[in-house]
Amino acid sequence: MQHTEILCVNGILAVECAYMTDPVMHQNVSSPEPTIGIVKTERSFFFYLVIALGVALIIRFFIAAPYIVVGSSMEPNFDNWNYLIVDRVTYRLETPQRGDVIVLDLPQDTGRALIKRVIGLPGETVEIKGPAPTVTIINDAHPDGMTLNEPYISPKNFGGASDMNVVLGKDQYFVLGDNRKVSADSRLWGILPRSDIVGRVLFRLYPFNGIGVFPAEARYNNNTAT
Repeated sequence: MQHTEILCVNGILAVECAYMTDPVMHQNVSSPEPTIGIVKTERSFFFYLVIALGVALIIRFFIAAPYIVVGSSMEPNFDNWNYLIVDRVTYRLETPQRGDVIVLDLPQDTGRALIKRVIGLPGETVEIKGPAPTVTIINDAHPDGMTLNEPYISPKNFGGASDMNVVLGKDQYFVLGDNRKVSADSRLWGILPRSDIVGRVLFRLYPFNGIGVFPAEARYNNNTAT
C-alpha cells in the first residue's frame, strides 16, 4: 500500500506560492526548513510502514494465510506448487464439516503443516475396510453405518492402511488424503484434535487454470457427496 505524505506536499506548495508573491519568503527558501520536511517525511514513512506491517501480520496469523502444496497426498485434486489461501476465521465461528479440505498442524510435530480432507466428525465411529478401502461412518443419524461416496478419489489412488475402527471423542476429527496409497493421515498418526486445525482452504490462486473458491470440497447430503 502506498501512502502520500500530505504535510510534505502542502509544505512544498506553500513555499512555492510564497516564493511567487513575497520577496521576504523568497529569501527564506534557502533556510534549513526543507531538511526538517525530509525528517518529517522519513518519520511518517516509518510510521506507515509499521502500521502496514502490523496489519499484514494480523491478517497472516488471525484471518488468512498463504500455503504452497508440496507432495502428492492430495492428488489428483491438489498438486505440487498449488498456491492456496487458508481461511483462519470460519472455524472460530462454526465447526468443520465432512468433505472440507483443511490445513492442519501435525499433532506430533506442530511445526509441520499438512493438507487433508475431513472424513470423521466428533462422536462418530469411522470404519475402513477392504483392499480398495471403503469408509463407513456410524453416528446417531446412521446407527447401521453410512458408506461414503468419495468421487474426489481417482481409482488408481485407492490403497494404504485399512481394516480399522476408530471412535472419535469430543472435538476430535478423522482426516484422510485423497491419494490414499501415499497419504500419511489419521490412519497412521491418529485422530486430529480441533485445536490443531489451522483453517479451511478458501482459495486456490495457482495454477491459473485451477483458480477457484473452496477448491475440491465435497458436500455430503445423506449418503452421497455432491
